[in-house]
Amino acid sequence: MKYVSLLFISLLFISCKTEKPKLTDVERWQEIAENITIIRDNFGIPHVYGKTDAEAVFGLLYAQCEDDFNRVEQNYIWATGRLAEVEGESAIYSDLRAKMFMTIDEAKENYDKSPDWLKELCNAFADGINYYLYTHPEVKPRLLTKFEPWMSMYFSEGSIGGDIERVSTRKIKAFYEGGDSKLFEEAKSKKERLETEPSGSNGIAISGKLTKSGNPILLINPHTSFFFRGEVHVVSEEGLNAYGAVTWGQFFVYQGFNEKTGWMHTSTYTDVIDEFEEDLIKVEDKLMYRYGKELREVKSFETTLKYKDGDSIKTKTFPFYRTHHGPITQSKDGKWIATAMMWEPVKALEQSYIRTKQDGYNGFRNMMNIKTNSSNNTVYADAEGNIAYFHGNFIPKRDISFNYRQPVDGSNPKTDWQGLHEVDQHITLLNPENGWLQNCNSTPFTAAAEFSPKVEDYPNYMSLNRENFRGVHAIDLLSKNKDYTLDSVIEMAHDPYLPAFEVLIPGLTAAYDKIDRTKELGGAIEILRNWDYKTSKESVAMTLAHFYGMNVLRNGSRPNPMNSMQLFEYFGSDSSPDFEKLKIFKETINYLTETFGSWNLPWGEVNRYQRLNSDIKQKFDDNKPSIPVGFASGRWGALAAYGVSYTNPEAKKIYGTRGNSFVAVVEFGDKVKAKTMLAGGQSSNINSPHFNDQAQRYADMEFKDVPYYYEDVIKVAEETYKPGKRN
Repeated sequence: MKYVSLLFISLLFISCKTEKPKLTDVERWQEIAENITIIRDNFGIPHVYGKTDAEAVFGLLYAQCEDDFNRVEQNYIWATGRLAEVEGESAIYSDLRAKMFMTIDEAKENYDKSPDWLKELCNAFADGINYYLYTHPEVKPRLLTKFEPWMSMYFSEGSIGGDIERVSTRKIKAFYEGGDSKLFEEAKSKKERLETEPSGSNGIAISGKLTKSGNPILLINPHTSFFFRGEVHVVSEEGLNAYGAVTWGQFFVYQGFNEKTGWMHTSTYTDVIDEFEEDLIKVEDKLMYRYGKELREVKSFETTLKYKDGDSIKTKTFPFYRTHHGPITQSKDGKWIATAMMWEPVKALEQSYIRTKQDGYNGFRNMMNIKTNSSNNTVYADAEGNIAYFHGNFIPKRDISFNYRQPVDGSNPKTDWQGLHEVDQHITLLNPENGWLQNCNSTPFTAAAEFSPKVEDYPNYMSLNRENFRGVHAIDLLSKNKDYTLDSVIEMAHDPYLPAFEVLIPGLTAAYDKIDRTKELGGAIEILRNWDYKTSKESVAMTLAHFYGMNVLRNGSRPNPMNSMQLFEYFGSDSSPDFEKLKIFKETINYLTETFGSWNLPWGEVNRYQRLNSDIKQKFDDNKPSIPVGFASGRWGALAAYGVSYTNPEAKKIYGTRGNSFVAVVEFGDKVKAKTMLAGGQSSNINSPHFNDQAQRYADMEFKDVPYYYEDVIKVAEETYKPGKRN
């Protein structure tokens, strides 16, 4: 017995002596980095290889920071509710909104309850960024000097802002400053609303029976602000091999593909956010709200927010409130209103990551059962030959006797969400007989022409049945063509025809023929009369039509509420007054003449691309180099949408700021093939050869081949290195 005790003590002593000392963060980061390889190809795209998924995520975030730390940091400053600390008091209600939906303590709780595999990825996300900052002491963050794993809970899916940006900060401000949310509608100018490029994206999937190779082809065409996403390739020995666009600071490919599946998200019209009027009553010192026959306590919180004021930091403390419906975000007619939306960050992160590792339709379809991809539709294709469409994903069940387009009575339990619809109940398509499907943020009920879902089969909150000119354009093209290749899909995605002007312009030329006596406008009218409604850099008609169309949107009279498509149909018909059409056109001619010296201008002289620096909000300068662009706004039906800025006092010309940003065409077969385009370039560093190396290619529609397989990557490798060891 004594011998056994001595042996135990000896083994314990040896064990204590040989136990590894705990690594410091830096030592741990360096150890992880040794298992990661980053290969930069000839366009600077990072191909990140790790043994584990977590190592690949570490390398992915490190590479993103190399390319654009400014935007990585900005996204988390905004998402975690600290924007006012860098932008001033004007951003304080954006910060308050973030806290209303999730406090830092709640973000930490969500991280703590995450499954171990997801925690590892969250840890790797923070470690990769922090190691970048450690190895780049010359980089001075504006605010965030250390990233934490729980921060990823604030940014769990890749849309621009996600659902939370649909909650109006103006209404929150009105609530806290004693105003009514009805005043919000006047706060944003009509001009500002009309000039903003319509948001959204195009997704098109074509089955093998319409392609030359017999393999499905997917068009991935998000319309975002330029430089909002980088292009990446991330690979592990645990089955991850995803290529595509990543929103800066996230650890999953948001729009992209792997060898077997591809996914494209378009903004959805599914109703996923509802407002509930709460019936409040004070009982002793407690604020209560009626819910059926019971009284429930309003949960009260307090947050202190910092904001920049000159060179100093000041603070404001806000109370905020929640009912079981959600946080109180506004008041209307004296009623407090709570906003309900999907807020399950753990499940949303799980779904966003799991999506990238699926190898066929069954796995992808099962992933959709997580039901947290709330702000998007999904267009899908795979190597098995399937094409599919999912309209929305998070869809609450509701009592259709209530109008959820308006705030509903929160005291009535019947207005509550009754769980979620199963995916089998959603608006979906799988392998339609026509061989193609599309969504351009338009109605799902024309997604596959006559083989589309039927509107009468679904509750009205699942989608608006509203078409747009991009949808009209896509359907027309897809209905005519076959024998598609990657190159012909690229050509289709940049088709120059603009259906909006075929609707609008005939009304103008007819009005001129009927009532104009002076022929003052004759030269410009004849150019439009003889136009084929196609945009190009050389087209004078495009210049005239664009500025006339914008003037109609801003100043055209409306006999009743109309969206832009209805307005163009009205101005293109005999219904609108002829004198008004000519008046607006004459004002357009005068504006062009006064601004540019002539109305007779090729479109490329006016419509430009320019990238002068890495600023998140670009300023433009007519006296500095820029590139002519022949693309046009998506509002006119351009699939290759090119939205421009009108708000630069230093510039007369118009410069692209959003629309086609990352574009990919992908063919699935025995091996995946793809071509991509990125507006500008991969790097935000003005001294990098990849700051603007794709700009001219972008304007010329000259896509680059994707080196997906390792043997192809090394053929075009410019640099190979480990994090922290780049030359």
